Amino acid sequence: MDRHQAWSEALGMEPTQTALIVPIPEAEEAVGQFRASLDRAASWGVPAHVTILYPFLPPQQIDERTLAVLRETIAGIPQFDVALTQVGWFGETVVWLAPQPDRPFRELTTAVWQRFPEAPPYAGAHTEVVPHLTIGHDAAKPVLSHAAETVSALLPIKAAIDRVRLIAGTPDVSPWRTVCEFPLGAPPAPAGAEFEAARA
Repeated sequence: MDRHQAWSEALGMEPTQTALIVPIPEAEEAVGQFRASLDRAASWGVPAHVTILYPFLPPQQIDERTLAVLRETIAGIPQFDVALTQVGWFGETVVWLAPQPDRPFRELTTAVWQRFPEAPPYAGAHTEVVPHLTIGHDAAKPVLSHAAETVSALLPIKAAIDRVRLIAGTPDVSPWRTVCEFPLGAPPAPAGAEFEAARA
């Protein structure tokens, strides 16, 4: 049985898309109630997250070599801590949380995209990719504003980022499932650690 057949059996149907995400479970308590009704991806079973690359390669193109390249690429970015510090908007239709720092998320997206140029972020729909955790979208402005105000009162939310998850599924169909997780590299050594190690 090849990987694609195994996915089909595991998912109960043949997935049509894949995505690379960083789940942030620390945010679920704050955003979960709003995502359940305001974020379409939540209805697919996708957790609170920052997207690294969507859509990624079609499921039938994911093989052991692809996974090996992903593993090597993602390991090149060190683990990092992040805080969700403020609410942002895309126009008046999408409300989201901004991670700080956002540079490691940008580095992850760039690194994977460089290795898989056939899979640009959001299929090339946006000139700039802004790392964000979606609270809700495409609802009435007062509804989104209420979500924004409620979540804002719970900030900052701190999280430790140590892995990227590859998920697969079909839009508007639940559940999307985890295919594989890729650990980030070791965190940078604290300042002065090399000097102390040399003295030891």
